[in-house]
Amino acid sequence: DMPKSTSPTSSSSSSVHEEGRPRTPQDPLKRPKMTSRKSSGTIIVPREHPKVELGEDDEEFDEDDARAMSPRRSSQDLEKMSQDARAQLNEHAKVLQKSLLEIFNRIEAVKEEHDKLDNNNKFLQKYIGDLMSTSKITSTGASGRKK
Repeated sequence: DMPKSTSPTSSSSSSVHEEGRPRTPQDPLKRPKMTSRKSSGTIIVPREHPKVELGEDDEEFDEDDARAMSPRRSSQDLEKMSQDARAQLNEHAKVLQKSLLEIFNRIEAVKEEHDKLDNNNKFLQKYIGDLMSTSKITSTGASGRKK
């Protein structure tokens, strides 16, 4: 705990503004005084700690330390990992290409079926149109005879 200062400025109003008027944008919040801020003592390393320099091979960690569980990878390991990743990507690309080709073939088949049905539809419309026109002729001729 720091000793409190007895000067009048240290107890200046940081939370209560003079004359009790509300704060305005021209009157920004003041930074809290040192005594009201929380200590950051947990992250401070004491100076008495001896400075230890380790070489790359000298590092030793506890079993629970994450660095001990995942050791540094050599360039051969990294090369093998990148080759494996490339192989996986190539396999994935082949699967996607095969899938795309199947979709394309399906689209072609549906398109052919659509064209065939469209032609049949046009033929039927023409046929029905012809039937209607001939039936009009025969119906007017028949009714004419009845009279």
